[in-house]
Amino acid sequence: MNKVNVKRDASGIPKWLILLTVIVGTFLGRLDQTIVNLALPHIIDEFKITVSAAGWIATAYILANAIFVPIWGKLGDILGRKKIYIIGFSIFILGSILAGLAWDLTSMIIFRIIQAIAGSADYPTAMAIIAVTYEDNKERAQALGIWSASFAAAAVFGPLIGGPLIDILGWRSIFLINLPIGLIGILMALAFISESKSQDIKNTHFDIKGAIVLGIFLASLVLVLDQGAEWGWLSLNSITNYLIAIISLIYFIKIEKNLKDPLIDLKYFKNTIFTQTLLNNFIVFMGMMGSLFLIPIFVQTFLGFNATQTGYIFMPMAFGMMTAAPIGGRFTGKVQPKYIIAISTFIAGIGIYLFSFLDPRSTVSDIIIPLLIMSFGMGFGMAQRTNIIAAVIPSKEIGIASSLLALARNIAGAFGIAIFGTILNTSVENNIIKLSNFSSFHGLTPIEFSQFTSLITLKAQVHGFSTVYVISAIITFIGAFLALLIKDIDINQKTQKVHIEG
Repeated sequence: MNKVNVKRDASGIPKWLILLTVIVGTFLGRLDQTIVNLALPHIIDEFKITVSAAGWIATAYILANAIFVPIWGKLGDILGRKKIYIIGFSIFILGSILAGLAWDLTSMIIFRIIQAIAGSADYPTAMAIIAVTYEDNKERAQALGIWSASFAAAAVFGPLIGGPLIDILGWRSIFLINLPIGLIGILMALAFISESKSQDIKNTHFDIKGAIVLGIFLASLVLVLDQGAEWGWLSLNSITNYLIAIISLIYFIKIEKNLKDPLIDLKYFKNTIFTQTLLNNFIVFMGMMGSLFLIPIFVQTFLGFNATQTGYIFMPMAFGMMTAAPIGGRFTGKVQPKYIIAISTFIAGIGIYLFSFLDPRSTVSDIIIPLLIMSFGMGFGMAQRTNIIAAVIPSKEIGIASSLLALARNIAGAFGIAIFGTILNTSVENNIIKLSNFSSFHGLTPIEFSQFTSLITLKAQVHGFSTVYVISAIITFIGAFLALLIKDIDINQKTQKVHIEG
């Protein structure tokens, strides 16, 4: 077996060029997700569809993306990460062009699914490419930190780039712009990335049955999380999806136990370090996504901000994560990862808790400061989480292992949005009842009564948001405590060995 050295054997390519290459792909994929939300009003208007119907454009993307993340991760380990990365990138560009040419809702949903399937190849293959490129754990932690920061950058720059594109060139331009940028990314991948795959190259079996059953499980789970609030959590649709998810999960576990080369090796979950890191990752992302989902709603509803102004507010978040991620990576080998993860999670929890003090009199700084604190905490520990996964999982399985990390984040985000959205609605309803019972009206006119009820509703809503952020912060603090339970590891002893082609 050959070791991946700094310059990739005789190619002489600097590692930073390889890192930059995968960052381009990651940034473009995440950028697309954030920009599309801005275009929905224009798509609704052109296709003459309802807001509810347009929601399926996002739902279909989330479903397809969740289903195919572990599949691409496994294929990358078997067939080669570079090959899968380029295939995924190429199909993503094709899907983008088709989405830009969509003529109705059905065609748009189909083309977005194509985009999602292809886009889900990026995370597991990109992380695996970084892991095998940077053999030294300290270097790898720095690289993973910088790469992780591109997620935040895309989330922030999406509105800033998408707004002018939509206003000047129309909504179709946000899809078509992926063609020139994507071609640059593919050319970079062809030029700078060397092929790598699992050490066990003779074992090329792909678990098709397991992939189908896992897809059914993820589809039913994500679908009920996305649509449950609208359907009703105890409605027939929701209960049906619960049952499908439970049955398919049980069946999937049964399938995987009996295979020599399963899609997801269940032994991962016997590794307590891996499981504890995954759990912490899930909790933190659930709290973060649930919080971030509600911030734009709050500032636009109670502070009167428009969509563009809201996008500007989130710019400091990118700064916080991009600053913190490399700093956190520098502690690799110096401090046990669990302490960095615990501290970072606690800091993020403080930022989330500060949101509980928001009210209609809040200023821009009242939003930006908690965002900075939360994003700094998230970025500070992000490299350590990914680096632990890379350190405790064999190199030949890094693709599927990293896909599980991505899958946990995706499902956690769906859980956070679903749970905190429901908590908000329930809290507002309960607050209205309580405030009404303990309030008295002394006015005389219908206008005064209308103002009275409006004030009760306003106070109930503000208290509802506060309740959500307090609960979210508590969950995040629990995640910080649980991080301390992660076992100590000597991360410097891990050496990545992979099969290299070319």
